[in-house]
Amino acid sequence: MRQPSAQPNPSAPPFNAPAARRLRAALGMGPEHVAYGLRASYGMPYVTPDLVTAWERGTAAPSNPELTALAGVLWCSPGELIGRPRTLREHRIARALAPEDVARALGIDLRSYLRMEESGDWRGNDRQAASLAEILDLRLPDFVAVTGREERLAELLRSAVTTRWQAYVRPVAKIAPVERERLEQVLQELHQDYQGQMVASLSWGGNSAASAAGDAGRDFLDQIVEYFWERLEEDRP
Repeated sequence: MRQPSAQPNPSAPPFNAPAARRLRAALGMGPEHVAYGLRASYGMPYVTPDLVTAWERGTAAPSNPELTALAGVLWCSPGELIGRPRTLREHRIARALAPEDVARALGIDLRSYLRMEESGDWRGNDRQAASLAEILDLRLPDFVAVTGREERLAELLRSAVTTRWQAYVRPVAKIAPVERERLEQVLQELHQDYQGQMVASLSWGGNSAASAAGDAGRDFLDQIVEYFWERLEEDRP
């Protein structure tokens, strides 16, 4: 008999524990009812009310099959029980798609597709990437992350804000294909923000304010991708 781990499973999708608790309560069910449903309807005899409670408290996390079964018991989609997906596998599970379905839509054999899921290393061509974005309904930030381009985007953005941003419009656009004028505006704003922090750290000399400005600059570079997407999604004036 399978023995579930008492610790969160790092290979499982990010579990939205508050959503599971909220959905169960809305159905008027207790943890014992959920556990019974998983045992009786989904062949999981090891599931106890204590395990369901551990999931809801975040001290344990359901595996992929357990999450799918839990969604069935709670009359919801698996996506409603998942936090923001980050990996290819998590996005597929959130859409309640079998790996066979995605592989077939992409024109990739199943074994090769599963290797990409397990390694996190996207090997598809541009046509397959476009099909992937469509079948998983990926937003641009998620598409960049899933296809393994986020690290390269971070490198380009760091260079853009620390040197001449104009030189990086075209390389960034190849990864994040957005309207050129909007992209130029965002890169210029990020450049100004970073340079303003660096000027402040230099002009304040060696005092604590300068140190704080320097730390802020390093934090800015560490989170540059998040700032980039936030700026792109802001309403234009």
